Amino acid sequence: MSSFSNPHYMYLFDMKNGKKKLAYGQSPEDALQILAFRLTEEEMAQIIPDKYIKINQRQLQAYVDELG
Repeated sequence: MSSFSNPHYMYLFDMKNGKKKLAYGQSPEDALQILAFRLTEEEMAQIIPDKYIKINQRQLQAYVDELG
């Protein structure tokens, strides 16, 4: 299956410490599920799942200082 038939997006999730966590997926839920594969439970607990923005690659540079 072509990746063009299932587009993915970048999401910036707010974290409890004031930073943002970058995730990538077809939806915000998918992006969180992908993050769960590589983060610990403690790291996942810091993410606020319902506070996010959808961004594109061109916008990412503007948020680099906020990533945590």
